[in-house]
Amino acid sequence: MVIQQISIFLENAAGRLAEVTRVLKDGGVNLRAIMIADTADFGILRIIVDNPDKALRILGDAQFTVKTTDVLSVTVKDSVGSLADVLALFEQNGINIEYLYAALEKIGETAVVIFKVEDLDKGLSVVKAHGLGPAATF
Repeated sequence: MVIQQISIFLENAAGRLAEVTRVLKDGGVNLRAIMIADTADFGILRIIVDNPDKALRILGDAQFTVKTTDVLSVTVKDSVGSLADVLALFEQNGINIEYLYAALEKIGETAVVIFKVEDLDKGLSVVKAHGLGPAATF
């Protein structure tokens, strides 16, 4: 399933991550997945939330720089080798994965993995063709 990811650009300073989560909490927005990549000077916080439009509004009101990106939400069986099998499917179909991270919740006997792929339509086609989704609606 294609879902919206929110990227938040942060200075690499104490308290900035806490501030983002506080703004989301105060706005009643629930996190479903989260990851951060950082350098010495700044970080990019990537989140999946239950209400992207509301999150964008309240983060913008709080003066955070935000961007949205469409990503794939894929259910993967929670067993040894399942992620390797999904990655092999992407490889066999020439789909470049730019990054991935796991969601905060487990759905039954599956886990949810978020994929940012170079060609979203092609990735979604492979996911659907192999019964790997859709993941739960966030």
